[in-house]
Amino acid sequence: MEQPFAEYLDDFTRRDWQTLDPEDVSAPVRIAVVGLGWFAREWALPGIARSAFTDATVVTDVDAEAVETVAAERDVHGVSPEELRAGSVADEYDAVYVATPNATHLEYVTAAAEQGKAVLCEKPLEATLDRARRLVSACRDAGVPLMVGYRMQTDPAVRRLRDLVRAGVAGDVIHVHATMSQTMLGELGSDHDQWRLDAQLSGGSAVMDLGVYPLNTIRFVLGTDPVRVSGRTRTEHEAFADVDEHAMYRLEFPGGVDAMCTVSQNAQHASRLEITGTDARLILDPAFYEREDRGFALDRGGTRIDVDFEQVHQLEEEFAYFGHQLLAEEPFSPDGDHALTDMEALDGIYESAETREPVALSGELPD
Repeated sequence: MEQPFAEYLDDFTRRDWQTLDPEDVSAPVRIAVVGLGWFAREWALPGIARSAFTDATVVTDVDAEAVETVAAERDVHGVSPEELRAGSVADEYDAVYVATPNATHLEYVTAAAEQGKAVLCEKPLEATLDRARRLVSACRDAGVPLMVGYRMQTDPAVRRLRDLVRAGVAGDVIHVHATMSQTMLGELGSDHDQWRLDAQLSGGSAVMDLGVYPLNTIRFVLGTDPVRVSGRTRTEHEAFADVDEHAMYRLEFPGGVDAMCTVSQNAQHASRLEITGTDARLILDPAFYEREDRGFALDRGGTRIDVDFEQVHQLEEEFAYFGHQLLAEEPFSPDGDHALTDMEALDGIYESAETREPVALSGELPD
């Protein structure tokens, strides 16, 4: 492999953010896990356990049976949401991970902030832009650090993609294409009575639940934010009557760079990100799902290079970063302000879908 590729792709899974040696850490960051859905149980809790910088010590959920089961399985404290919000076991954790339905993030993050606990909140931040702003303000006013769960940003494949774009390996970026789809009712279970199908709890489905992945990953890789968005949504299946089933959206970035994205909750499983520049194409395929290995390829001058690398557990990387930054007393990226840019873009995509007009983004953050 010739330069300029090798220097960025050698030691592919390196943690370019890590400065602490786990053996020098006296105690990991103790985490209270709020919300015990399939993602928390199958991915987040194992990720916390695999990370050398974190340890789950408390769990809670509105489902008391789930709390009892997980507490026994993990040998941790199981408490009710009311007990957690009241701070009954606040001495048992240093940070709070919120993985509940979108519209309930604010209440749990506010409670954690009032207790002086660091927060890792799942994305999107909340069900609406206004509530997301209130969430960020709650942490800022309390002086507690807030990280948002964009697990793609700590995945080495995405970080190497960003390195190559920054180094100009693709030349000038011309356009970006991304797609993310799944048969939600099959992959996440056949029960139609779930919060992702409830607009009040989710804020939307295809755009909010899936669209945030291409949106944020493209922002991260390009190192810039969209200035205008447009979108179109449609719904066909009766189970999605309250939310968007399929969506297409366009992100306009400075310099005339466009990103075209398609997402669907009811289509053949797909996950791909492709960046096309004047000199090369950079491809992640598969790209976005935690349950599939990432594929990384470069196509330059008619020669395609598929990079073979050791896969990582995305949630282990995310929680390792979260715990490491707290222990090192270093700031987080992505933080709350970063996530608010996504919330404004998501809000703009839905507005565009209604008005059939593009929506300019202000880029303004609250005081």
